[in-house]
Amino acid sequence: MSKAIIQRYFDAFNAGDTDTMLALVSDDVQHFVNQGEVRQGRAAFAEFCSHMGVSYREELRDMVIFASDDGARAAAEFVVHGEYLQTDPGLPEAHGQRYVLPAGSFFSLDQGKITRITTYYNLQDWINQVSG
Repeated sequence: MSKAIIQRYFDAFNAGDTDTMLALVSDDVQHFVNQGEVRQGRAAFAEFCSHMGVSYREELRDMVIFASDDGARAAAEFVVHGEYLQTDPGLPEAHGQRYVLPAGSFFSLDQGKITRITTYYNLQDWINQVSG
């Protein structure tokens, strides 16, 4: 079941369906991003999703999802194909640069909801791609 939940989460991400993504996370979800502060709760995660939708257009491809036997944890490896649409504070200026970036996410799940999302990617690789 946890693999199916993670697949639905990523399908919603690729469709730009934030409402479905939010429905799949717990009220107190913890969101750990690669370079930044932990976001606590569905409202903070919704704010992050809104910001990302304005600054970036991304599609996750070559998805492989793994899950523990007990369904409490899952992971996914994928490749981000994106376009940098609007300058994110503290990052290079955006002007529609395209990028391709390997990434991975780790999840905790409880009672059919995602309770933790941790995402990793090489920020310097991304900066090099959008700066060059």
